[in-house]
Amino acid sequence: MQRLLPGRHVRVFPPERVTSRNPAEVEPRAAGMRAEDVDEIWRAVTTLYKTGLHPAIALCVRRHGRIVLDRAIGHLRGNAPEDVGIEAHAVPIRHDSLFNLFSSSKAITAMVVHLLDQRGLLHVDDRVTEYIPEFGRHGKEWVTLRHLLTHRAGIPAVGGAEVDLALLTNPERVLEILCDARPVSVPGRRLAYHAVTGGFVIGEVVRRVTGRDLRQFLGDELLKPLGFANFNYGVAPERVREVAENAFTGAPPLAPFSWLLARSLGVGVEEATRLSNQPGFLTAIIPSANIIGSAEEGSRFFQLLLDEGELGGVRVFDRRTVRRAVAEQSYLEIDAFLGLPIRYAMGFMLGSSWFSPYGADSAHAFGHVGFTNVLAYADPDRAISVCLMTSGKPFITPGQVMWINVARTIARRCPRVR
Repeated sequence: MQRLLPGRHVRVFPPERVTSRNPAEVEPRAAGMRAEDVDEIWRAVTTLYKTGLHPAIALCVRRHGRIVLDRAIGHLRGNAPEDVGIEAHAVPIRHDSLFNLFSSSKAITAMVVHLLDQRGLLHVDDRVTEYIPEFGRHGKEWVTLRHLLTHRAGIPAVGGAEVDLALLTNPERVLEILCDARPVSVPGRRLAYHAVTGGFVIGEVVRRVTGRDLRQFLGDELLKPLGFANFNYGVAPERVREVAENAFTGAPPLAPFSWLLARSLGVGVEEATRLSNQPGFLTAIIPSANIIGSAEEGSRFFQLLLDEGELGGVRVFDRRTVRRAVAEQSYLEIDAFLGLPIRYAMGFMLGSSWFSPYGADSAHAFGHVGFTNVLAYADPDRAISVCLMTSGKPFITPGQVMWINVARTIARRCPRVR
């Protein structure tokens, strides 16, 4: 086992002992790649694993719609820093194991809104009060669905309440708090990341428009027609143990970064990690934070968007619906909550030529980052759809350079096709 930087780490095993590979991977040349390209991408993942920051990592990469890489490394559970007796109790990960997408869930929730817009049941520029009249208090009567999707609604945090499991699993109570909240800025004016708040408002709009909750609507209208087995909000209680267990790793976050995180999430990174493993969290509907599925399913969903709404001969979105969803709404404006310049679409974080989570020169890529090292995206210029899942939850630590390097390697090894 190699020497690690100070902080909490997991035990690192020889990669060949703890790797699971999908036999459905195609020959790289069938997708316009070389075997050494795929090998180099996977080498970037194993290098990330060797930092000891992640009990498990899963990566699925499609190119031209074909799976060129779908593998996982590490352990589903039993290898957190505090675990004892690792050899006897650790459960190996599988390439099709379930992970939580966390904030990458926002992209899926956003596409539910865009689907309802496509069907004429709502419009993204409608005011929220057209569906939730009681929301229009203290100046929030001007908030639109577009504001929620682009983090400009002025309600970036749940104020005046302790963010705990009891609150997150009680959408009625969260909605009451948000309806009574005073916006921190004029709706539409200020960019400030809405970590969990916007999703709860959107979820209630969907329920009032369709008579179904988000889980049922997503399952009926998208997942079943497209043949997804999972990839929905939470899991059934009997499947909780199938979800990769998250672990707080790395060094404790320091100010001012710890303040930014606590302000955005309502809790610190260690408490957020603990909450994410609770059965209540894993079985609830938390629109911005708990889509659960495999890396292959995450890649498949973004392949649907890359192909502008059609997958396996089944069309669920019009082309113009997808194009509108991923169209730029803000250009590298500083996000007041995250403190970073981010390009947003309506439900997506966009790439750029120089500052992008999706690798270098990815101006047309769209997707979303999830707490803390989850990444799901598509890059039309390279004809790729990618989902990178991790169960380690470090915040700011030198080892995270290796996480950034995975997307950089994918971009470098997947030649541009346009």
